[in-house]
Amino acid sequence: MPRVRRCRQHGCHAMCPRPNHYCLLHIEHEAEYLASREQWRNKERSKVQVHKYNTVTRNRTATKQEQYNFYRTRQWVHLRQSVLDRDHYLCQYCRVIGKLTPNSKTVDHIIPVEANPSDKANGNNLATICRPCHYKKTGWERKYYGTGNGNELKDVEPIEDVKRIVFMMNGGNNHA
Repeated sequence: MPRVRRCRQHGCHAMCPRPNHYCLLHIEHEAEYLASREQWRNKERSKVQVHKYNTVTRNRTATKQEQYNFYRTRQWVHLRQSVLDRDHYLCQYCRVIGKLTPNSKTVDHIIPVEANPSDKANGNNLATICRPCHYKKTGWERKYYGTGNGNELKDVEPIEDVKRIVFMMNGGNNHA
């Protein structure tokens, strides 16, 4: 019996013979799909690049290495899950503006670990956040706290209030 797989066309459950990825009804998408896979394969990082990122960039100092290793501990796994359960997988930053973003699976430090390393395992300093908010908050943290590669930490007042952070992330002034 020939090996088969499901058609990749959304909503189509027909079986197609391998090595094809689409059934006879949707076979016109096969060439486009194979081209996109080849393009993705060419962009894939080599082992050398991954090794360089992990050893040079991610672990650039002993402090950064310690921070990175914390996220690989059982303590973090349990802490993260308790925060997700507490927040019901809802982005706490979107909630401030009245929007509910369900299934947010990222847990973020309200005050970044770089700014306050002693608070990294404090559940009260953690909040569930969606990807768009996390991206926006990371950019704001780089400006406000001076976090991130190539920046120097600033001596500023740590902000614990999510509402105030959301206000400042969305263009509010720093003295709210």
